[in-house]
Amino acid sequence: MGKGNLTVKHTPANTKIKPVVKWAGGKRQILNELMVRVPAKYNRYFEPFVGGGALVFALLPRNAVINDYNSELMNMYKVIRDRVEELIEDLKKHVNTREYYYKIRNIDREPERYNRLTPVEKASRFIYLNRTCYNGLYRVNSRGEFNVPYGNYKNPVWLDENNLRLMSEYLKNVAILNDDFEIIRDMVHEGDFVYFDPPYVPLNSTSNFTSYTDKGFSLEDHKRLKNLCDYVDRIGAKFMLSNSYTEFTLELYREYNIEVVKAKRAINSDGSKRGEIREIIVRNYE
Repeated sequence: MGKGNLTVKHTPANTKIKPVVKWAGGKRQILNELMVRVPAKYNRYFEPFVGGGALVFALLPRNAVINDYNSELMNMYKVIRDRVEELIEDLKKHVNTREYYYKIRNIDREPERYNRLTPVEKASRFIYLNRTCYNGLYRVNSRGEFNVPYGNYKNPVWLDENNLRLMSEYLKNVAILNDDFEIIRDMVHEGDFVYFDPPYVPLNSTSNFTSYTDKGFSLEDHKRLKNLCDYVDRIGAKFMLSNSYTEFTLELYREYNIEVVKAKRAINSDGSKRGEIREIIVRNYE
């Protein structure tokens, strides 16, 4: 579609869907900053690092493509879309105790046992662990094993039936992918809009959290992402990107529109370091 065919593609504003999982680097803290910068009109919506999906579930674009390299996360979205009632029933079996938490967490230490889980059971386990682990942090070690300790929360909520059903209905018209972010390269066309929310460039050598998957996300990956942004720009599509405020990111995106916003650091093992930090929002449009 050319620019002359742009249309607003959002669902009714009274549809309220909340992210099902917490996610490191989640965008709830700066969601308003992002919302006011989204183009008023576009064709298809792409989010190749969807994570918890704060922006897509706030916008609810009708013609969306979401992707993430994390296979457990994307299995969850597919199960919510296709088998939500089975998922709801399975989520009812969980209990909030330390002993039970580690029993469920350690299933992936036994690959044969983990592989016997159905997609519904894997999604149920994923949501339960996310809502009951420390800080709602998703992190795996080099073997791909979930390794976050028990959160010891009094009343964590891992089952919101109404929200899951609303999300299921919305996702029925959404393409759900599980691949490297570059998978969208051949799918994006003129007039489309892409929101990039990659694992952030570390602020310093001790804050290098990129363990959303066992592959991590390197500075070379960030350069590869910049090349994809350049491609999106060249073909006449629009992009918005979030990242940390660093010399590297400022230099990398220097030819684009860069704005600085403040966000609260929600995940840090040291409570004193959970404060306001600067982030950047990059756009190829005004």
